[in-house]
Formats: sequence, C-alpha cells, structure tokens
Amino acid sequence: NQSGSGHQNGGGNQAGANHGDQGQYRGVVTAEKLALRSAPNRGSQVIRYAHKGEVVSIFCKVPGGDVDGNPLWYLLTDGTWAWGPARYIDNIGPAPRWC
Repeated sequence: NQSGSGHQNGGGNQAGANHGDQGQYRGVVTAEKLALRSAPNRGSQVIRYAHKGEVVSIFCKVPGGDVDGNPLWYLLTDGTWAWGPARYIDNIGPAPRWC
C-alpha cells in the first residue's frame, strides 16, 4: 500500500516536466472516495475517483457548483485531467492560482 511513497522528487512524470514546478500545486484528498468530474459541478460526468490520503496535482482553481458551503473546484492534472471540489482537497503548500 505504499504506491509512490518516496518517489516525489522526480520532477513530475509528464514529458517536458522539467521547467520547474510552474502551475504545479499539490493537495491531499480528505474524502473517503472523491468523484473527479468533467466539469466543476456535481451534475457533470464522473471521470475517475480519488481516495482519502491520495496526493493530487492541482493546476488551478475556479468558482463552480457549491459543495457543502465551498464553491471552489480544482483542476487536477494526474493522468486524465478532471475537476475535484476544493471542499475535500487540502492544499499542501501555497493555494492554487485562479484558472
């Protein structure tokens, strides 16, 4: 159950990821199972799920559909890009920039 632990300083795994970490913010999922969606609202298609404790890469944030009092959504760039509600993603380091 230690997928990826200890391998977090490789500079990202996409091609061309060696321009430093511009626009690469990070967060950790706080919900047991978090639906990541095709648009920043709860009515959009589920693309995949993230699980509690998973560290995600955040590109930027937008105001979207309200989730338990928090209207912000993060655009996540791990694998397939998808939107996740900020209500269930805690920032690691600086807060993401606006899209």
